[in-house]
Amino acid sequence: MFDLLLPVTDSFHTVSSILLPIADTLHTVSDTLRTVSDTIVQPEIAEQVTQSTSSSSGRTGLTIAILGLLIFAAHLFSEIFSRKRVPDVLLLMIIGLVIGPIFHWVKPSSFGAVGSIFSAITLVVILFESGTQLGFESLVKSLRGTIRLTVTNFFTTMVVVGILGWLVLKLDPLTSFMLGSIIGGTSSAVVIPMIKQLKISEKGGTILILESAFGSVLCIVFALALLQAVQIGKLNFGIIFGQIFSSFVLTTLIGLLAAVFWSYILDKMRHVKNSILTTPAFVFIIYGLNEFLGFSGAIAALAFGIGLANIESIYDGLLNRLFKSRPAKLNPTEKLLFSEVSFLLKTFFFVYIGISIRLDHYKPILIGLVLTIVLFALRILIVRFAIPKRKEALPAHDMVYMATMLPKGLAAAVLATIPAQTGIPGGENIQNIVFAVILFTTIFTSVLVPVIEGKNFISRIYLYIFCSKSGAIETSTNAESEQEIPSSKKWKKWGKLQFEQEEKEKQAFDSEIVAESMEDNVDNERDKTQ
Repeated sequence: MFDLLLPVTDSFHTVSSILLPIADTLHTVSDTLRTVSDTIVQPEIAEQVTQSTSSSSGRTGLTIAILGLLIFAAHLFSEIFSRKRVPDVLLLMIIGLVIGPIFHWVKPSSFGAVGSIFSAITLVVILFESGTQLGFESLVKSLRGTIRLTVTNFFTTMVVVGILGWLVLKLDPLTSFMLGSIIGGTSSAVVIPMIKQLKISEKGGTILILESAFGSVLCIVFALALLQAVQIGKLNFGIIFGQIFSSFVLTTLIGLLAAVFWSYILDKMRHVKNSILTTPAFVFIIYGLNEFLGFSGAIAALAFGIGLANIESIYDGLLNRLFKSRPAKLNPTEKLLFSEVSFLLKTFFFVYIGISIRLDHYKPILIGLVLTIVLFALRILIVRFAIPKRKEALPAHDMVYMATMLPKGLAAAVLATIPAQTGIPGGENIQNIVFAVILFTTIFTSVLVPVIEGKNFISRIYLYIFCSKSGAIETSTNAESEQEIPSSKKWKKWGKLQFEQEEKEKQAFDSEIVAESMEDNVDNERDKTQ
């Protein structure tokens, strides 16, 4: 036994004899480095560096962990929205409010210039991704309603808020109307994600998407024009209408031409390794060039997405005379990727908006709350007036959704900071009021959407208001189906009609299942006899 172990023992001795000198050498080097460190660096400085490095790495790790939790939370909130109708937008903003203005764990200044750039990127991706889901047929059907709703909502908001600011808040008239123009539109970043999870018709959803994009252009053009008028004391209507024309017409043409160009090189780009994100990169280029030229980058991004979605129709109508080869269109994988990127950016955007809300002073918050209530009351009248009657009328439920979709967002937040930066009297007060309006309009929209989907007093009031105009009421889960009933009894019969329709659908479904099972039994018996 010992004879067998002797070779192993000798091997250990040999390894030890080799490793011991190496260990002694390492100890010597370690002692030398320690001596140099003690000589050059003071002990207290070394301790501070060590603590700083440990603290920095700990914060980085915690930040990355929080980002991961936010992504999981966003998917959870989206599922809650689909089941319980509690909007994920509101929940994400609440997270931002908690870690931002309430507990001051994160400040908007911590993001620096990255915050505004991130907001712009989010807006571009959301608009482009929504554009890829819009067809020309839907756009044509929705264009009239979009123009009427957008123009009516913007100018009514600007005039009413302008008069209230002038007479009640004692602001300068031009400054007051500038405040009205800043909050005259709706937020694409809020409206588009919510539309995707609502039971709204294609036409109604398209109107809301286009309103959010076109309204932002009106906000930017009129707010900047009124800002210039405040500075020089003169309002130039020619410049305003010229900017509106260029923002809508020229920008749309640029976006569509860019879509045609990209569709013809898309197949070649797909052969390049790791090129799936080149399409969003090209969208950024289109957005940036339009903004640099003074046009609307947001409209360009939306038009680019619409052009890619309808490139085959464009080819059949115009391009087949110029080109023999057919252009490429987006494949399902690319659309899925853009949808995931849009979801991810939306998650962080709403947390960032919650962080950016100012809760420092109670007076602007109260003013923002009052203005929000006024705007939502006006919105009901605006939708009633703006949506065409009879043949082109939308289902009552669509009009109810439109009356509750009034969130303010990125355009209003950016424009609100300009008066304070340019030194206009009351600029900081305007900024705080606009931030409060952004907060409350988003909360109101998020709360009203699940409320009007239930059978309660508020939903019946909304339906009564719009049924008396449209002459139709939606009675099934399909937003396109309508049923005529006497206008004087609509709001009373709505709940009963809903219940009866659901029972009929359930009975029809059950009868189909019973019929299918009976046929299966007959077939089985026939097989047995054969």
